[in-house]
This record gives sequence, structure tokens and C-alpha cells, in this order.
Amino acid sequence: MMESGVHFCNSCGEQVGVDANGEVFVACHECYFPICKACFDYEINEGRNHCLRCGTPYEDRTKCNDDTKVSENPSTVVSQLSNSQEVGLHARHATAVSIVDNELNDEYENPIWKSRVESWRGKDKKNKKKKEASKAENEVPTIPTGQQMEELQPSDVVVAEPLSVIIPISKTKLSPYRFVIIMRLIILALFFHYRLTHPVDSAFGLWLTSIICEIWFAFSWVLDQFPKWSPINRQTFIDRLSERFEREGEPSQLAAVDFFVSTVDPMKEPPLITANTVLSILAVDYPVDKVSCYVSDDGAAMLTFESLVETSEFARKWVPFCKKFSIEPRAPEFYFSQKIDYLKDKVQPSFVKERRAMKRVYEEFKVRINALLAKYQKTPDEGWTMQDGSPWPGNNPRDHPGMIQVFLGHSGAHDIEGNELPRLVYVSREKRPGFQHHKKAGAENALVRVSAILTNAPYILNLDCDHYVNNSNAVREAMCFMMDPQVGSDVCYVQFPQRFDGIDRSDRYANRNIVFFDVNMKGLDGVQGPVYVGTGCVFNRQALYGYSPPSMPSLPRSSSCCCCPSKKASKDVSELYKDAKREELDAAIFNLREIDNYDEYERSMLISQMSFEKTFGLSTVFIESTLMENGGVPESANPAMLIKEAIHVISCGYEEKTEWGKEIGWIYGSVTEDILTGFKMQCRGWRSIYCMPLRPAFKGSAPINLSDRLHQVLRWALGSVEIFLSRHCPLWYGFAGGRLKWLQRLAYINTIVYPFTSFPLVAYCSLPAVCLLSGKFIIPTLSNLASALFLGLFISIIVTSVLEMRWSGVTTEDLWRNEQFWVIGGVSAHLFAVFQGFLKMLAGVDTNFTVTSKAADDAEFGELYIIKWTTLLIPPTTLIIVNIVGVVAGFSDAFGGGYESWGPLIGKVFFAFWVIFHLYPFLKGLMGRQNRTPTIVILWSVLLASLFSLVWVKINPFVSRADRGTHTCISIDC
Repeated sequence: MMESGVHFCNSCGEQVGVDANGEVFVACHECYFPICKACFDYEINEGRNHCLRCGTPYEDRTKCNDDTKVSENPSTVVSQLSNSQEVGLHARHATAVSIVDNELNDEYENPIWKSRVESWRGKDKKNKKKKEASKAENEVPTIPTGQQMEELQPSDVVVAEPLSVIIPISKTKLSPYRFVIIMRLIILALFFHYRLTHPVDSAFGLWLTSIICEIWFAFSWVLDQFPKWSPINRQTFIDRLSERFEREGEPSQLAAVDFFVSTVDPMKEPPLITANTVLSILAVDYPVDKVSCYVSDDGAAMLTFESLVETSEFARKWVPFCKKFSIEPRAPEFYFSQKIDYLKDKVQPSFVKERRAMKRVYEEFKVRINALLAKYQKTPDEGWTMQDGSPWPGNNPRDHPGMIQVFLGHSGAHDIEGNELPRLVYVSREKRPGFQHHKKAGAENALVRVSAILTNAPYILNLDCDHYVNNSNAVREAMCFMMDPQVGSDVCYVQFPQRFDGIDRSDRYANRNIVFFDVNMKGLDGVQGPVYVGTGCVFNRQALYGYSPPSMPSLPRSSSCCCCPSKKASKDVSELYKDAKREELDAAIFNLREIDNYDEYERSMLISQMSFEKTFGLSTVFIESTLMENGGVPESANPAMLIKEAIHVISCGYEEKTEWGKEIGWIYGSVTEDILTGFKMQCRGWRSIYCMPLRPAFKGSAPINLSDRLHQVLRWALGSVEIFLSRHCPLWYGFAGGRLKWLQRLAYINTIVYPFTSFPLVAYCSLPAVCLLSGKFIIPTLSNLASALFLGLFISIIVTSVLEMRWSGVTTEDLWRNEQFWVIGGVSAHLFAVFQGFLKMLAGVDTNFTVTSKAADDAEFGELYIIKWTTLLIPPTTLIIVNIVGVVAGFSDAFGGGYESWGPLIGKVFFAFWVIFHLYPFLKGLMGRQNRTPTIVILWSVLLASLFSLVWVKINPFVSRADRGTHTCISIDC
């Protein structure tokens, strides 16, 4: 059905067609980018009047008589790697691997490459014309019969149908929500006008402190609220995806995906959990030749290596079982632990028998993994040795060569039914003293380079080692966006929400983070897309390479500067040079895409001439992989050469004097590299998408005891402070390009300033106790107008929350838990993060807070009752004690002061109880389980009793305030 010389649209995949004159339709006469008339009209209607490839305005194009034909990029097929015996452990000394094409770097430093490109292009045209002529002689065009035409029509309809749709929030829910937000702004303005014009002279210091705190809270509310102005929902159609890209009798056209799994310490991250994550990936519902799983072992632990050996062997039985019976989830530990009817929807009589056998096999697998864990508890003095007697290269985790092991793959072991399995690759990058390795971000960048050489899938899905695939169709859900030409062209990543197992029903410490994932992220999806949250995210590989979206071919100068449009003239020379090199890189990529027939010498010479190595590093193989938008590796690639090159790109000196971690890959400079990486992409003009399938795509484990949860929040807040103090701060970074929308910028500003809310929050939580103990208050006697303002403010807060719950679907309990932990984390972890961030960024002092286990419980949710004392517990504990003392002192004073003293007491006690109720989960976690109260809590109780006794004597509640001045203190010399 396909004739020679027929061109296909790069947007929708259909034939380009002809124009009114009967000639092949051409949208851009500069680069001849193949696009059909329908897609061209769609681009014009959407306001995009520039060529998707070269950026030439459509309205300014001029027709020429050049007979240049657009060359179609041949699809590349993933090369067949040798089996695991041939590509076993490699490169004892990765630094000894030769650097490719060094001899070309100096000789061809600054040539005029454009003329050579034009000559090659001319040669390419002649070769193509000869090929097309020979094809035309040998092939006779076939005319489809009527029946064949009828059979083609349904597929055309499928291609035209969208793979996903946006489901906007109903106006009956969204319009009142926006109206209340505006009304709340107006009430806030009137409220602050009243507060500023009615100072409390008798307690001016307390009044001024409260005003400063309230203004900051209002500012934080604006940053958090307005990015949620246009929330949306999305729906995917994975059946349409299959009909379009998996037609019967044809090879699957779905895009390949590389999975990244990161682990460091197998003692803290149990190998069994990592094995379950890997098994869920290998069993995913996706073509096996399109899936590759890369496990990064940044601790170079032989325990991790040995556990993957066992995992690869067990996968030969587990994967066919999962696909045969379509079970969910496909992580065996979590599948067998489900408390549901596993026979539901199962119709095959053999299922029960095979399930029982598989469970027995899995129990044996667990025994072997646990035996390995017990074996590796203590390291021998001489270090670990492998089966052949040679020492394990990673015996020193801070000084070892790079290691790569391919366990499974297209030419490796098959499953028990003889079918192929997805590729499984173990990677441990080189570590040497004196080099900065950048922790997780550096490990992820190493995986990007290794995967680009071995498989080069156009999309990357990264997971933490404790986040398994809970929905086997998760990859297809993401592909509904990435592979839809009308949606995915400008999408840098698809973010899935994080869901967790093993959390108590009441979610005492807001581990599920429902408000963030179901409210804030939906709101951002309606602006420019959700922020990247570190796991459960599918990336466009080209976006990770620092390229601009197709609709914006050249990177704006703002992405490398921190200035406003009015200050463009003040850009320094170094920033201008960096921008020029980036535009040169984009231009070179465009020209290379137009060339299909050039030899290896010309290819290497052109790459060296364009100084690609200054951006991507000294690897010609990797640089060539970055030019393949559709991924894949050359068919002629030598597996041994690929492994050698993969070892080279994970050497610790590879990233020196390159753009890795600065402009490409995961960005360095913060422990929350996820926020920074997503921010850089969206500053370049990319947008992201939030995907929430009915069955959660991924599930993980979260720390459920108080101390571990606070340390997790501390790390997140510390990363935000680091970004705030860096050049990538959203307050001033990337204004000149104008590609980051203002509401999106507000959201990013909120992610980096929220730790600073800890200062006004601590002060505001202390005010009720100070007012109760001093007899003063921050608010003067209320008039009718003031009472109405206060009432209106409280009502607007409540109504906003109710309407937010209405369109998002979160429950009242979720909202209340989020509010409680906002206070708990704000007065503890966020406070320490600010101090630690300033010490680290300004003084170079890295402060660590140790955690010591004090109690444990083996029952369900036993970890919830573990008490690990840490300095993070001091501020909230102090606030609870002070406010309880204040309440007791206030009531004792009211009892001795008569009826008139009860009126002023109500407002003070209300604010004190507001603090106590918000800190109640903290108090409950501090006490642990009954009869297991830790010693430290007893010490705090003794201190509380002593303090309370002194305050009681000082107040002397049995004496009226009027008579206190005439009495002398008998018990203590006051």
C-alpha cells in the first residue's frame, strides 16, 4: 500500500498529501519539514506561526524551485548485546579506557562546517534520487481494492482520535471557589488596614510581632493559592494507544522506555524491597523489547549485586506467571500480602494451583535473599571475593572502578516458557577520592549516559528502590501523552502521584501528603504542569539533554542568566558565550538530522568541530545517541564496544568541564535535585503533565514514626533553602525568556520560601502563652466593624477549604492532618533547615542531627510507636509545654480575678488551644505507646512540673489582682 517517495507527517503520522496544484504539500520552504495540511492548519489556529524545526515564520516563507526532498529518518533497532557471560563484570580500572577521537579535537578546532554540511547534503540528495529511481523501476504501484480501502478506514479513525482528553472542573465548583478567593483577598486587605490602624499601646511589641507574622502568612497563602486557580483532570485511552501502535501482524511501534532504579545502602534499603521493585518492572504490561531496567548501586555493594543475580533467576518464573493471569500488582511481596479475594475475576482452573506453587517459589526466593543479607552483615578483613576467587572491585565504596553487568536481555536468559525477558543491567559508577560525585543526581546522570549507549530509549522512567509498579499499564498511561503528537511535542515529563503502603489509617503525620498530590498538583497541571517530585516520573530524554521544545528551536538567553528583560544589556560576556554555544549546538543538531549518508570519519570530524564534547563529554558514541530523537542504537554497533564505552561514560572524571549537572541531566546544587531539574526544564519552555490513573501507578513506603518523618521533611526543606541561596532561585532566575508562566513561577517561589515560614510560625505559636502569662493581648477591644472583619476572615478560610475539598475530592480528615503537620514541621524541621542551609551555603558547615532508637514494637504499625530522640523534637515540645502552662495560668488568674476577667481570657485561651490542637499528633507521638514512655519524656515532665510550680507561686491565683501589690511574697523572695 505504501509507494516509494511518499512522505509522512512528523506530527500525526499520516501522508503529507498534496496541495491545490497537485504537488506535495510543503509548509516550510526553508527546511522542508514534513507536515500535513491538517496539522499545519492546527498549528496556525493555535497561534504557532513558526516552523516546528527551524523556527522560520510561515508567513515570511518564499517558494523556491529546489527539488530537494525531505529524507525520512530510518528507524533504528536496538542492537543485540551479547549474553551475560560475555558482558559480565568489566573494567577493573575504568580510568584506563581510551577517550574516543582525541586526535581530532585539536586539528579541527574551528573549521567552517556549514559548507561541508551543504556538500554532504548534496551528496545525500543524489544518493536518494538514485535509490528512488531504482525502486520505481523494480516496484509496481499497487492500487488498493474497495475491500482494502474499507479496511483502512477504521485505522484512520483511530489515528485521528486523541489518546487523552482534559476534563475541566465543573464551573459550578470552580466559579464559587475563585469568587471566594477574591473575596478573601479583599477581606485580608480590610483586616490588615484595621490591624495597622489600631495598635495596642500597652503591648506594642506583641502587637508588632503578630502583625509581621500575619503579613507573612498572607503572603504564603497567596503563593500557595493562586497556582491552583485553574485545576484540571485528565483521562487517557490506552485502548486507542494499542490500536494505533500495536496493529495485528505488525511489530509494535510503541516507544521504548528505560527504567532507572537507584539504591545506595542495602542495609538501610533492604535488597528484598529493591528486588520487588525490579520484578514489578520486568513484568510490566509492555513489549519486552521496549523495556530495559537499570539498577544504580551507588554503594558498590556485593550484596546488591548478588541479590540481583537471584532476582534475575526468579524473574524467569515470575514474569510469565504475571502475564498469564494478569495479576496486580506485579511485585510478589505486595501481591501475596493482599487481604482480598484473589480468585475474583479469575476464570482459569489452573490459577489456584499455579498461584500456590508460585508462592512457594517466592518463599524460597525470600529465604535466599535473607540468607545473603545475614551473610553480608559483617565485612571480612580481606574484603569480599567473587565466585572465581577474585576480589570484589567495590570493596572500598569510595574508591572503586565502574562496573556494569547485563543479567537479562534479548540474547540472554529466557523465561521458563521460552520467551524473551526485558533487559536488566547492574550499574555502579566509578568512585575516586578527590572527585565530587553529587549523590543521587550524579548517579541518575550516570544512568542517563549508560542507557543512551546500551539501549537509548527515547523515554526514561525513574523510581526509588522502594517504589514498585502497582499498575502494570502505567507506562501505557504515560505514552498516551508522550506519543500523542498533539500533546507530547512540548512535554518534558509525565508525573504520577506518590501513593504509599503501610501507613496507619488515620495518617497521623500526613505521610500520604494527599493535599499536595490531589490539590496542588492538579492546580499546576492547569498552568504549566506539576513539579517533578523525584520518583514515578516519565521523562523525554531530549528534554534531559537541555534542548528546547520543538516549537522553540533555540534556547532563550534567559535560561543561562538571572536577569530581567530590562537588563539584557548588562549580561556579562561569559553568559553570552554560553548562550551562543547552546544555539550553535541546536543548529548543529538540525543539520545533522538532514544527513543520512556520511561515513564515520566525517561524522566524528563534524562532532568534534561543533565542540559537542564541551557539552556532553568526550564520547562520540554518546553524542551520536543524543541526535536520535526516536532512540535506538545503530544495527552495526559492536556489543563489546558499547560496554567499553558505557564504562567510559561512568568514569568519575567524565563530567569535568561539561554541562552535566549545570544545563543537562539532573541539576546539581541541592539535595532536592528533583525540584531544580524540573524548574530548569520549564524555564526552557517545556511543560509537564500530571497523570492520575484510577489504579495508582506506583506505590512506595514512607517513614511513619515521628522522628523519621521529621528528618524527611528536614531534608526537603534544606534542599529548598539551598535553591533559594543559589543562582537558580525562582525569584530572579530566567525572566528574560518569558517561558515560565507567572502562576508557575509563584508555585516555584512557594517551594523555596516555605521553610522561612518557620520563624513567624514559632513566634505566633508562642504569643498565646506570653499573652496568658503577662495578662496582655495582641488585639484591642473589638468594635462591631472589627468583629465583622474577624468573622468574615474565619468564614472565608473555612469556605475556601470546603470548596477546595469539593473539586479535589480530598476529605476533611486529610485537610486537617495536612494543617496539623504544617505546624509540626514548621516549628521543627523547617526551622532547623533554615539554620543548616545558611551554615552549609555561607560557611561551608554541614550539620547533621543524629537519631537514636528508644523503643520498638513488632505488631502492625509498630514503627509508629518507635521513639527516636532528636534535636528536632525540642522546639515543638517546648511550645506545647509553654502553652499548657499558659492555659493553666490563665484559668487560675480568672478564678482569682472575678467575673470581669473571664471575657479577655476567651480570646487568649482560644489561640492557645489552636496551638495545642495542631501539635496534638506530635504530643501523641512523643508519648509513644502506653507503659512505654521513654525516659526523655519523663525528664521533660519533671521540668514541666517544676516550671509550673514556679509560675503558680508567681501568679498566686488565690489573691485578686488589685490586692497583689499590697501582699508580700512569703515563700520565695520575688
